[in-house]
Amino acid sequence: MAAELKQIPGLALRPTQIQKPILTPKLQQAISLLQLSTLELADKINREMEENPVLEEIVTGDAEVDGSSACRKDDPSKGSPDPSDMASEELPRQEMDWGKYLSGAHSGWAHSAHEQKDLPPLENITDTKTDLSYHLMWQLNMTNLKEEEKEIAAFIVGNLDEDGYLDLPLEEISLACQCPQEKVLETLSVVQNLDPVGVAARDMRECLLTQARSQNLEGTIVEKIITDHLKDLESQRYEHIAKRLSVPVEEVITALSVIQGMEPKPGRNFSDERTVYVIPDIYVFKVGDDYEIVQNDDGLPRLRISAYYKDLMASRDALLDSAKTYVREKLASAAWLIRSIEQRQRTIYRVTKSICRLQRNFLDHGITHLKPMVLRNVAEEIGMHESTVSRATTNKWVHTPQGIFELKFFFNSPINTTDGESIASESVKEQIRKIIKSEDARKPYSDQEIAEMLNKMGIEAARRTVAKYREMMGILTSRQRKQRF
Repeated sequence: MAAELKQIPGLALRPTQIQKPILTPKLQQAISLLQLSTLELADKINREMEENPVLEEIVTGDAEVDGSSACRKDDPSKGSPDPSDMASEELPRQEMDWGKYLSGAHSGWAHSAHEQKDLPPLENITDTKTDLSYHLMWQLNMTNLKEEEKEIAAFIVGNLDEDGYLDLPLEEISLACQCPQEKVLETLSVVQNLDPVGVAARDMRECLLTQARSQNLEGTIVEKIITDHLKDLESQRYEHIAKRLSVPVEEVITALSVIQGMEPKPGRNFSDERTVYVIPDIYVFKVGDDYEIVQNDDGLPRLRISAYYKDLMASRDALLDSAKTYVREKLASAAWLIRSIEQRQRTIYRVTKSICRLQRNFLDHGITHLKPMVLRNVAEEIGMHESTVSRATTNKWVHTPQGIFELKFFFNSPINTTDGESIASESVKEQIRKIIKSEDARKPYSDQEIAEMLNKMGIEAARRTVAKYREMMGILTSRQRKQRF
């Protein structure tokens, strides 16, 4: 309850009691857990175990595993209220029967009791890439450069960006190394001819020229195109290049194939970027004519309340009042965490189950059969608030027979069809992708032609809609996709 002062016309201010939902810290914790991915939740649980001595992990084979768990063999969605509707349950400060309170659903949280299935294999590939600076310095140490030149080369190497380019004027290098610019330029040439060739270039033209000359193409049409006609090459103006160089177009095409084999970003192979592997939070398997949902609990510690602290609280004379207060708070925090994790697992299960039912055609036939859907559709079906559904689908990935998708992928805007129905925007993107994939590379379809083809399929799409979806998918324009030869 909260009291507010309201102004009544003609009268003085008077206090009025109204009801307002208040998010307590514990309820905020329950809601925050719902937004975490499986990896983030595992990290959160590990931190809680470090801070709360009452929590302990159930090891495999432990005899004390309670029958209640977050995911039972029957429907885990039974008896799961909306986290946003959970009432604040502040524990009373007076003494209570902790053995009774900590029994049942609060005594442990186990993995899904579904039968173990053969999950799709996940190959964890570990590799160690050599740092670009280390790779270059190792080569420099093998050369016969003088100490002064090695210092200049080391300064150059230390100022390369992630693509291997030197974004520093020669004047600054000369000033920093206290040497003439001619010496800097001479040393720079040495660095540019190390492996990878073209590193430490100041622009793409210099990078490609260095590579061309290292291949003994100096004075050829390849060098001339790189020097004077890169813009025309980008615009595919091959006839113009051939006319300016007074050579047949075929020679320009041959030179183009050589240039395409060069590396415009020499430092790319030494980048520290790593491929991020997505670990699904939920697996959807087809069993017979139906689909079964299994939550991925791998890596999640199974929690329970320590029996030692239960017994300690049962012995009223064993602890001082201050110690009892501390243990009581930790017990309440641990019990709430276990219950919040159970609630999170049930909520995600129910949301995924609803999505699978509404998107059954997608599971059976693929992206082109994806239906338009909004959060309200799922929220109304499972009796939760839209904000809860949004949190449950944040940072969650599902493995389906059609591939791995983020749960939010299934919520997309509708596009009207000629028969009065609607189709998901992702389905339209997939149709555009298929049309472009099947086009003749020498005569690619324009956005208007693609829109007309979609209209023939019964999809009402304007040219600007096609252009917007094409750009979202990272597909070039028809002029840029065109291959003249």
